[in-house]
Amino acid sequence: MSNSIQVESPLHHAQLDQLIGQSSAGGIVLHEHKLLGHLNLRGNCADAEFLAGVQEALGVALPITPCSSAKSELAQIMWLAPDEWLIIVASGNEDEVEQKLRSYLTGHFAVSDISGAQTLIELSGEHVIDLMKKSTGYDLHLDSFPVGKVVGTTFAKTGAHILRVSEDSFQLVVRRSFSDYVWLWIQQGSQEYGLTIV
Repeated sequence: MSNSIQVESPLHHAQLDQLIGQSSAGGIVLHEHKLLGHLNLRGNCADAEFLAGVQEALGVALPITPCSSAKSELAQIMWLAPDEWLIIVASGNEDEVEQKLRSYLTGHFAVSDISGAQTLIELSGEHVIDLMKKSTGYDLHLDSFPVGKVVGTTFAKTGAHILRVSEDSFQLVVRRSFSDYVWLWIQQGSQEYGLTIV
């Protein structure tokens, strides 16, 4: 008898793998970065030892400026609040990275594996700004929302953390319970532009 646990993406039921490349008019390009490791980190950014420990563990300085992000070979880090960050790592690496953080950090901190609670959807393409304007009230001008900025805001009628990866590419971190709603919204909102799954 197998002891393995079957892990499924929040959008498993949408069978996105079967839709890859089926659209010929992809003004919007969607890719679910499924089953990545998501770790929530809490700590005091005024504590030099905490900052040093995170940098030793992850290979990059913790972003402490509001709405900022950072990236290393090991992890992508999004600032969520003055004492909270989301750390995204490759699938299967979450346990190792969590233990690495615990070995380098001392004092008052918390790290939790929330991988099963959310997913990351990347949107890009020629008309991605048009879709984003339909979906969020946040100012998308590059002066207000530069590359590397992450905001906690609404996407359609649900909450999301949105990271601007490039001028025409965004990553959305959405809760598992709202992922189906977001997927349906993106399909509807992309009808006039074409939607390609990659």
